[in-house]
Parts: sequence; C-alpha cells; structure tokens
Amino acid sequence: MPDISLGGRTYGLLAYLYGPGRRDEHLDPHLVASWRPELTPDPGRDPTTTLKQLQERLDLPVQAVPEHRRPKRHVWHCPVRADPGDRHLSDAEWAEVARRVVAATGIAEEGDAQACRWIAVRHADDHIHIVATLKREDGRSPRRHDDYNRAQSECRQIEKDFGLRQLNPGDRTAAKRPTSAERAKAERAGRTATAREILRDHVRQAMAGAADEDEFFDRLTEAGVRLDRRRAPSGDVLGYKVALPGDRNRAGEPVWFPGSRLAPDLSLPKIRGRLDSQEDADGPLAQSRPRRRDGPARARREATGIVERTTTAYTDGDEAEAAAQLSGLGEVLDAVAQTSPASTRQQTTDAARAFERATRWHTRAERADDRAVRSAARSIIQAGNALGRGEDGGATAMLLSTLVLATLAAARWHAARRHHQQAAAARQSADHLRAAYRTAATSPLRAMRAQGRRLPERVRTRHTGTVEAALPGRTGSLRREGGWDALVATLDQAKRAGHDPETLLHEAVKWRELDTADTVTDVLVWRLRRLGRLPADPGQHRADSRPPKQQPQPAQVHTATPTRNPVSPEPRRKR
Repeated sequence: MPDISLGGRTYGLLAYLYGPGRRDEHLDPHLVASWRPELTPDPGRDPTTTLKQLQERLDLPVQAVPEHRRPKRHVWHCPVRADPGDRHLSDAEWAEVARRVVAATGIAEEGDAQACRWIAVRHADDHIHIVATLKREDGRSPRRHDDYNRAQSECRQIEKDFGLRQLNPGDRTAAKRPTSAERAKAERAGRTATAREILRDHVRQAMAGAADEDEFFDRLTEAGVRLDRRRAPSGDVLGYKVALPGDRNRAGEPVWFPGSRLAPDLSLPKIRGRLDSQEDADGPLAQSRPRRRDGPARARREATGIVERTTTAYTDGDEAEAAAQLSGLGEVLDAVAQTSPASTRQQTTDAARAFERATRWHTRAERADDRAVRSAARSIIQAGNALGRGEDGGATAMLLSTLVLATLAAARWHAARRHHQQAAAARQSADHLRAAYRTAATSPLRAMRAQGRRLPERVRTRHTGTVEAALPGRTGSLRREGGWDALVATLDQAKRAGHDPETLLHEAVKWRELDTADTVTDVLVWRLRRLGRLPADPGQHRADSRPPKQQPQPAQVHTATPTRNPVSPEPRRKR
C-alpha cells in the first residue's frame, strides 16, 4: 500500500527515517536501493558518512537549477507497506519493489539516465520509505501525473507477482486518504481521527436529509464547524470550505478543506445535484417534517420499513436507481450515527464512515428518486437523539437489524458487478452495525426471552407449530438460536393484540430473504413487531398495538414516500 506525499525538507525526512522513530520502532535503518548505489552514502551502515552528505547528493539536481525554477515542495515521499499477514520480504525483494514503484510513477523510468535521484530506506520488516527529489539530472521536472493511482496499480501487480495478499483494485472514486502528517497531528491533539475524516463526517451528517442548501450550511454551523463560502460578485455561492476549530497551520491560519477534497461527491455542485433532485409532485422534502413529540422510536420504525424496501432496487432497478438508493442509505446511516445513544455511537459512526465508500462509483445517482429514504434520514435527525433504553432502545435495535441486511445486500450487489472496494466497504459497515445491534438489542431481547420462558408449555407448543407451518423443516435449528424464546413471546403478544400469528409470521417470512441473517429468530422478532405494531420494548404498552384494518398494498421503491402513520404495517412487494 503506497502513500505519496510532498515536502520541502530533505534533511528533516532523512533524520526521521534514520532516527529511532517516535516510539523507538525504527530498527537497523539502511538503504536497500537507490538511483546509483555507488554514489549513495548510507549513514545506517557506513559510520564514516553523515545524513548531511546523503541530503546533499539527493538535492544536487534541485540546487543546480535557478532558484525561481525550484519547486517549493521538492521532496517526494512514498512509504510502501506490506499487509501484516504477509511474509517478510528480503532487502533484495524490497529493492525490486522500490525500482518498480519509481518507474511506474515517472520518478525514474527504467533505462532513463537523466531521471530523478531517489533512495529506499528500510527500518522495519514490513515496509520501506522511498524518497526522491523532484528535479531530473537534465534540470527538467519528472512526468509524474497521476502518480498516486499509478503507484496503486503497480502495487496490485507486485502483490500478484510476489504471492502477497491482494488488495482490491481501485476505481479512482475513493475519498483522499489522510496523509501521514495529518495522522501524526491528530495523534498529538489526542484525536482518534484526523481533521479530514472528522470534517467529512460533519459534512455528510449535515447533508443527511437536508431539504435545501441553506439548511445544509446551517447544520454545518450548528455542528461547530468553521465555514467559509466563496461568493461571486453577484453574491451567489460558488463553493465552500470547512475547518475544525483550533486546527491551524504553522502560520496560525485555519486549515481549510474544500468539500471536493473531503470526498468527490461533497463538492458544492454534487451536493446541489442531490438537493435539486428532491422536488416532486408532493412538494419539497422540507414539507415532510416529523413531529418531535413522536420521538426517536417512531422515526426509527418508519425508517426500518423504508430501508428494507430499498433493497429491491438492487435487483429490480437499473444502476442509476441503485446508486440513488445506496446514496440514500448512506444518509440514513449518517443520521443514525449522529442521533445514536452513547452506547452505540462509535459503532454506528464507524459503520457510516465505512459505508460512504459503497455509495460512490462511476454511475451517477443524480435525478433518481430517493426521496423516501432521504425523508427517513430527515425524520431521524429531526426527532432528536435516541435513548439507549425503553422504546427508543428497542426501535434502534429494530432499525440496526434491518441495516445489517441492507448493507449486506449492497455488498452482494457491488460484488456481482466487480465493484471490489465498494463491496468490501459495505461488508465492513455491516460488521460495525452487527456490533451496534448486539449492544442495542441486549436489553429488549432479554426481556422478551424471559417472557417467552414464562409462557405455559401448551402455549409454547402451539407457537412452535406456527413456526413449523411458516418455515417447514427449520424449527429445530431455530430453537437452538438464542432468540427462540423472544420469537415465541412475540407471537404470543401478537395473538393477544388480535392478530393471527400464523398469517403475520408468513408475512414476515415472505417480506425478504433470511439467508443473510446471522440470527433468523432476531430478524423475525423485529419484523413481527413492526408489522403487528407491537412495542419494540416488551415492557411498553402502546395504544396502537391493534391489528391493521386492511391488508397492506404493494409499493415500489422508486415511488415510496414516508407514510402518515409510520408504525403501520409495511407493504410487501409481490413476487
């Protein structure tokens, strides 16, 4: 994995590479390759040479040109690291890696006697640092356009040739990764993420369900982010940039990041494209404002059904439709992350941060109809922060269970189209959501299991027959799952609420496949509670726990809008 950056101090970088490291992790620093080994002093192995001598040799072509032609940042730095599970490469193998990387990036193409000067330093088993100065021997600058992606492509080929773990090939739609300097700065400040990553989270969360551009900017300001809008002489906004309060450079100035530098889809034109697509026959998104008194639980119940319906777009819709639904799903994750209780805040934030990569590939999502799922995100945000207990906690677990299935469906959709990085990101998001779900579901499922165990044996036997009728041959395996007693308790509560348990269970089973569920009983519990309008927290008694007056009607994803009664049974798509 290469990581290219530019700097202006050759000696400072060499002092770090040949030094002990920040935590004494640099062992036996030495050269493994260079532009001309016979001309390159190695302070790590030759005690008669110094860092100053090595620096002067590297900088000689830069110093030879007139000062006005020297690049301000003339030091090209590219660490190349192997996967922790890979075997340790020898010095000779690392030397070949270095030569292939500088050739691929245009620093020193094979057979070019006038190429830039470069060295490769090894001070650990699993990586090297390639350092080059950006003036050729003939005084010209190297042709290193797109060097980052060229280095990535060459490293993917090196992995194959060397028998190392092969990473997913990139498609050039990923957000820019934080530099090593940004990571070091975050560490010094005691932050777990870099300023770039934190700002990217803030911008995405401000975008989640926003009705218009003014609301987007207002949310950024309310989040405490420094905001600077670039305006035309007419007063029209042409662009924006953001900075973290207190994050300054050496000159004491704020470190600004334009939206396009945070991620390709966070530039103002891309954001406007998303916002402009929200107008439809029912009016702008802002008209569908949830009532805060309904609370986070109701917003999460509404979102659960909408999220589950989005997955049909992966099989029924074209790529543009799927792109819109996946983008909307990312907004729901951002909304959940910023309103989650403290117990699941970090896991949901990590899930949203991972899934943003799955929302972006070369297909454009503009103008596709994702109003329903964006409205779900908006409802979650406007309903306010959820508590980690009671009906809020149970509804959160219900939504997280559905989000796990939705992200796994997204991973399969991407994998089928060989979108390797997006598929990996969706799977990673599902892993974080599983962890959040286990935390959120612990209390309500424990109460349901206790209720199920207290039921008379004849009642438990009757509900076992109900499950066997809906899922023939699977009752034995389901009874071994931890959620079996909770499923029995839910069926019993549905019967006492006036439902036909067998009909309701058939509806839950047919709603969508169960093969990707880690725990089938858990998924059925939450589907039954949503379809039957049963409380997510079994200790609650809700006035709306009554059977529906009519059967739900089929609905298509691309025309779905938030229902007026969010806790009504969800429509089932005909097969």
